[in-house]
Amino acid sequence: MTIAIFLLVLFATMTVGVPIAFALMLTALALMVHLDFFDAQLLAQNVQAGFDSFPLLAVPFFILAGELMNAGGLSRRIIDLARAMVGHVPGGLGYVAIAASVLLASMSGSAIADTAALATLLLPMMRRQNYPDGSSAGLIASGGIIAPIIPPSMPMVIYGVTTNTSISKLFLSGIVPGLMMAVALVLVWRWVAKDKQLSVATKTTWPERRQALASSAWALMMPVIIIGGLRMGFFTPTEAAVVAAVYALIVATLVYRELNLAGVYRVLVDAARTTGVVMFLCGAATAASYMITLADLPNELARNMGPLLSEPMLFMAVVCLFLLAVGMVMDLTPTILILAPVLAPLAAKAGIDPVYFGFVFIFVGCLGLLTPPVGTVLNVVAGVGRLRMETVIRGVMPFLLIYMAMLALLIVFPAIVLWPLKLMF
Repeated sequence: MTIAIFLLVLFATMTVGVPIAFALMLTALALMVHLDFFDAQLLAQNVQAGFDSFPLLAVPFFILAGELMNAGGLSRRIIDLARAMVGHVPGGLGYVAIAASVLLASMSGSAIADTAALATLLLPMMRRQNYPDGSSAGLIASGGIIAPIIPPSMPMVIYGVTTNTSISKLFLSGIVPGLMMAVALVLVWRWVAKDKQLSVATKTTWPERRQALASSAWALMMPVIIIGGLRMGFFTPTEAAVVAAVYALIVATLVYRELNLAGVYRVLVDAARTTGVVMFLCGAATAASYMITLADLPNELARNMGPLLSEPMLFMAVVCLFLLAVGMVMDLTPTILILAPVLAPLAAKAGIDPVYFGFVFIFVGCLGLLTPPVGTVLNVVAGVGRLRMETVIRGVMPFLLIYMAMLALLIVFPAIVLWPLKLMF
């Protein structure tokens, strides 16, 4: 009965257009009434406690770092470097998009920010060289979702705080799969582009490449500082976010000099607006999570899913199918905030490593960013490129299929995720 009330209230409110944060609060309220435990003060305290968290401070600072990178020229220089290195090969701008996706992912951790930067800079170039709009947009969207996988990752921070999982270990779990995603995109793009007779850009000279490398050197230092500092124990993930934001600010204003005071003010306002939305979501999800725990929802689900808990691989497959369905209608952050507190305890009962489960949860959630009708990343590419959604969906399908195959591989071979952790810890 408790599960039915939780799902009914949550999806009914979302269906009629209630914002997700308010839908979560109404769900918590419904569970309170069901348990005969209504307390408005307790509800307000849990909402406040949801964003009164030191680890969650990483979120606004990573958001700020991403905004500073895009506005301050760091993202553009990374794309220019990739173009100088591989832009001259057949289908070269596609490989530029993949290389830039990986480099940007190691700096911002936001799929939307990276996708917007890539689409803004690369789609016009691809059009001028007669690349098919659908394939170009699909590749850029598919590369954009590498951002939440390779550290630093905002979704991993939110998942770690929500489920009390080590954020540092979650970060490290994404390195190998993130690089595998890039290799998969290269293979699919090579197949997509081989028969299209795409025009080839002029090959850059070695002095031009050295100039592009020198110009982007300050931007390339950011992932080295963040990942190196985390691995050496110099700072926590939260402190890493602050370092990233301060570093991006210094480079954008004093080194590249592409941001003045007015530009910094605009960036701070945009970052504050995004942060407000995310933090309110976290607060509402904490209130719902408190009532989920009080209503003993995870144990009730465990009783209903008893046979699956004895078969970890089957349990993971069922959970992934469920999350893929949810990802079609819900964004990644709400998915984490709503479902992670419910599913993570079940994974623990099934004997699944919490870091592995957290990574797979986020990976499947990222695939949801590429699936209609919501498909946030698809909407970003379609909006920036002024393309029909149908065109983008057709273009993304080959890349989405290779990601699905990779998901199956991760379910069958968990060591792909866990092996780097065993080396480093």
